[in-house]
Amino acid sequence: MPSARQHTYRTELVWTGNLGTGTDTYRSYRRTHEVTVPGAPVIAGSADPHFRGDADRWNPEQMLLASLSQCHLLSYLHVCAVNGVVVTGYTDRAEGTMGETPDGGGHFTEAVLRPAVEVASPDMAEKALALHARAHDLCFIANSVNFPVRHEATVSVSGE
Repeated sequence: MPSARQHTYRTELVWTGNLGTGTDTYRSYRRTHEVTVPGAPVIAGSADPHFRGDADRWNPEQMLLASLSQCHLLSYLHVCAVNGVVVTGYTDRAEGTMGETPDGGGHFTEAVLRPAVEVASPDMAEKALALHARAHDLCFIANSVNFPVRHEATVSVSGE
C-alpha cells in the first residue's frame, strides 16, 4: 500500500580530492568531498582513516550513526511531548559496529544508542524509559536499515 504522504530529499555531493591526476592510482587522490543542501552548512566528508580518509572530516559510517541517533531523538521528543513526559535534557553516545568482508566490502552489524534522558519529575521516569520503544518504532532511519538498532537508555530527574 502506498504511503499517504511522500517526502523527497535531495543532497549534492562534490568530490574535492583530485590532486591533479584524478584516480590514476589508488593512492593518487584524496577521498575528500563536500555534501550540501540548500540553506544548510556544508558537511566536509571523507573516508574513514582506515580507508585512506581524513580523520578531521565526517565519514559515511559516522553520518549513518548520527542519522540514527538524531532520528531517535526527534521521535522520542515527540512521543514524550504527546504522552505528558517533560524532557529537560538528552544526550546520546551512540556506537555502531561494521564488519568488513573478504572482498573489500562490508556492512553494519548493529548500532547501539545510549540516550541519557533527564525528565522534570520522578513520576515521569518509568514512562520516559518505556517510550524509547515507541520512538524506535516511529524512527524513519531505524526503519530503513537492515541491521539491529538497540537502545541502552537511562533516565534521571532534573535537579536530583
